[in-house]
Amino acid sequence: MAMTSSPEHPLPLREVASAVKGWVERLGMVWVSAQVIELSRKSGAIHFLTLRDTSQEVSVQVTLTTAVLDAAGPVSEGMAVTAQLKPTVWMKSGRLSYECFGLRPTGEGQLLAQIEHLKRLLQAEGLFNPALKRPLPVLPRGIGLITAKDSAAERDVVVNVGLRWPAARIVTRHCLMQGPSSVAQVMAAVAAFDADPSIDVIVIARGGGSVEDLLPFSDEALVRAVAAAHTPVVSAIGHEVDTPVLDLVADLRASTPTDAAKRIVPDVREERSRLEQARQRLAGLILSFVATQTASLEQLKLRPVLRDPLSRFDVYAEQTTMWRQRLRLSALTRIDQEAATVAQAKALVRSLGPQAALARGYTILVDDRGRTIASTEAVEVGAAVIAHLSDGALTLTVTNKERHEHHGITENH
Repeated sequence: MAMTSSPEHPLPLREVASAVKGWVERLGMVWVSAQVIELSRKSGAIHFLTLRDTSQEVSVQVTLTTAVLDAAGPVSEGMAVTAQLKPTVWMKSGRLSYECFGLRPTGEGQLLAQIEHLKRLLQAEGLFNPALKRPLPVLPRGIGLITAKDSAAERDVVVNVGLRWPAARIVTRHCLMQGPSSVAQVMAAVAAFDADPSIDVIVIARGGGSVEDLLPFSDEALVRAVAAAHTPVVSAIGHEVDTPVLDLVADLRASTPTDAAKRIVPDVREERSRLEQARQRLAGLILSFVATQTASLEQLKLRPVLRDPLSRFDVYAEQTTMWRQRLRLSALTRIDQEAATVAQAKALVRSLGPQAALARGYTILVDDRGRTIASTEAVEVGAAVIAHLSDGALTLTVTNKERHEHHGITENH
């Protein structure tokens, strides 16, 4: 209903704002189709979307909670969505706003949401764990190529592998790379190559395409089959921006089929160049080592001990001769000193011995038993005595005794 007012009878602003709020909120919840042109995630619980009509230049800003945004799956700018909106008016500012209570990707966005859900499921199971990735052989004996017949992907892989390593052996299995039958055919090809002991690496290659075209390579059954394979698998699906689930579970993700060819075999020219560089480095190291050792030998040869090996012995011989002379001189000196000491002792002994007294004219008398006669009392007249002189002995007969008391000397005749 229209509200009646005039300059003489104006209505209070609050009544008009309240009426506008009532008219707007009478619309209630409504589902709309739109396109996300801007997404602003905030640190809090409320986020902002800018939605635009799919055919007209009409856009509105929408607020929504973290729970609503997360429940929608991966939401990105440019995605088509269906949103449940509730318009409302804020009384204090009179501003019209839209609250979003439900958000669902549609078309390609819905497919992306399903793929994201599968990614989260497989990641929770650990199928994306880098520790499960098998290393590719340096030079595979056989390469199993799974691709569409006469496709650009097949040509890119075959041509670039041939250019890099002409002797490489490629076994190709042609499959439908899109459509309902694609998953089963690719799974069968993976199983066949995995059972072939001559195949060392499997390449799944396809050119770019829409999300719907690449959907088979995000199929759960195919992804699990690749994860269970014992042979390393290279995913070469689409272009750099395309990331099907197969890329995450494969042992190696190549950005394009051409990139896959470069990753699975070495470049023979580069390898030859590396070998030549290694040979040159090795030769240089050997020559440097020989030169260093030669210089060391020359330095050793300049040492006196090597110029004249016996020179050191001459030094030792001179030292030995010197010490022998010093030892001999020391021994002779000691002998002379000891000889002088002995001579002095002998002189002393001789001076104190009876022979010295005999040399001065004294005699030593002994009886016939060899006993020394020191007193006249020890001999009788007529007894035979022996007188020892300095140069011999005399046998005498005592004819008389005379005692001298005052002199302490006894004379015998």
